[in-house]
Amino acid sequence: MPIPTYQALMLPLLRYLADGEQQRLRDLIDHLAQEFSLTVEERRQLLPSGQQPIFDNRVGWARTYLKKAGLLESPRRGWVQITERGREVLAQNLDRIDIDFLKQFEEFRAFIAQSSTTTVTNDVMPSDDTGSPEELLEQAYETLKQNLLAELLEQVKEASAAFFERLVVELLVRMGYGGSFQEAARTIGRSGDEGIDGIIKEDRLGFDVVYVQAKRWGQTVGRPEVEKFAGALQGQRARKGVFITTSTFTEEARQYVEKIDSKIVLVDGERLAELMFEHNVGVATVTSYPVKRIDNDFFLEE
Repeated sequence: MPIPTYQALMLPLLRYLADGEQQRLRDLIDHLAQEFSLTVEERRQLLPSGQQPIFDNRVGWARTYLKKAGLLESPRRGWVQITERGREVLAQNLDRIDIDFLKQFEEFRAFIAQSSTTTVTNDVMPSDDTGSPEELLEQAYETLKQNLLAELLEQVKEASAAFFERLVVELLVRMGYGGSFQEAARTIGRSGDEGIDGIIKEDRLGFDVVYVQAKRWGQTVGRPEVEKFAGALQGQRARKGVFITTSTFTEEARQYVEKIDSKIVLVDGERLAELMFEHNVGVATVTSYPVKRIDNDFFLEE
């Protein structure tokens, strides 16, 4: 039989997790391959990039969309588990779960809106009025990017405090601060509060410094924490600071930094993931698809 589409995999995937136990993604892929009676050759078929089996990729996307809809969760890296909402969906005895079904959930609609696109895959054929091929390529890229950013932030939140410290230093150096990694690492000291506090050169020559505070928090960072940071700046006679968190900032905190004399930049979890993506920290390019046009100059005849 042909390799099932990722939408056709959604309901079987959720049913496999019905017992509520945590399951390894690798075991999940093997189970679904057996359920759909895939041959060894079918399981070995690769994406055009040659980087991943087509079936594994589709199971991964089925898991991603179910997760975005709140039907399952990842209790730890590489494992999945059904949620209470997922059990409620299974209790409806559905014949199929697909994109249209998942759109009833607010979290999934927000994810789709954030991507600003409708996913283009083998089982979702674009209509004539969807857009040009270039537009479809841009839309597909944006969907992949938004999913990667979400996964990237989850990885950061699960990392240890020491790893988070190294990550922030690496990011700042990639962005042009602190000179070399060794120099930057020496200027930042551990705070002992699951984060880092310290100073880093604003440029390679060290004409000015930036005070850094990073917190691997789960809760929203409010104005009181930002006020403490501003006080720390004054104590260091520093004029500039960056407060990095894996969570979010309240509106009151953002309004506060706009009113004070010190220049404080607030970097929340989403922005942190975007900066990591932009500066290639924790991500790697798998493949690229150059878009080419006819070189009209080549065909000019004198």
